[in-house]
Amino acid sequence: MGIFDRLATLLKSNINDLISRAENPEKMLDQIVVDMQNQLARAKQQVAAAIADEKRLKDQFEAEYKQSQDWEAKAMLAVKEGRDDLAKQALVRQQEHYEHATTLESTWQAHVLETEKLKNSLRDLNDKIQEAKRKKNLLLARQRRAQAQAKIQETMSSMSEKSAFEAFARMEEKIDQNERMLKASTEIDEEFSGDRLAGDFKRLEKAVGSATADQQLLALKQKMGLLGPGASGGPAKQIGAGDTVDAEIDEKK
Repeated sequence: MGIFDRLATLLKSNINDLISRAENPEKMLDQIVVDMQNQLARAKQQVAAAIADEKRLKDQFEAEYKQSQDWEAKAMLAVKEGRDDLAKQALVRQQEHYEHATTLESTWQAHVLETEKLKNSLRDLNDKIQEAKRKKNLLLARQRRAQAQAKIQETMSSMSEKSAFEAFARMEEKIDQNERMLKASTEIDEEFSGDRLAGDFKRLEKAVGSATADQQLLALKQKMGLLGPGASGGPAKQIGAGDTVDAEIDEKK
């Protein structure tokens, strides 16, 4: 099982355990992000170790190639000096280092490919963690909306047969009744306290004043010659002092 396969298994196990015993979604999501960050840190350490191995292998096969070249140079020196026996031994060493170098180089090339895959996986894991952080905020917003909706629904359900709204309706009816009673009481007070009689006299005085204004207008038109003789219809009937109350009472009847 590879590094990231083990990380994925561990993360999945931790997340499933958190979900199964989650009571606070916000704490659960925060803990998941923390676990993912911790796993990312471990993955970075393992990838760094793989990169270090890659560099070590490269240094080793380059050193072996260098040794091979050095022994080849020594073999040439031995040939120049007429020491073929030493040249043969140098060529054996040169071949040993060369074969070892080619083996290490092949191992290094394979390790480079694996290390590059680990780097890509590490980038993907980092991107997923960043996405998880963004999604966490969205999930928390949805959770808060769901909780608010549940609270509203709970409040509405607790109202038996719309009792709260019926209470408002009853209170409105009671206030209307109080206003009607106040108006009735005012009318009764006016009826028996003499205020109504005073009101009747005010209305009567207003009617008399209006009749006087009509007479003044008629006299003005006669003075200006706008009315012919007899057009006035005769003098307006004056209401006697004793007729005032009786006339007003007859009107109300």
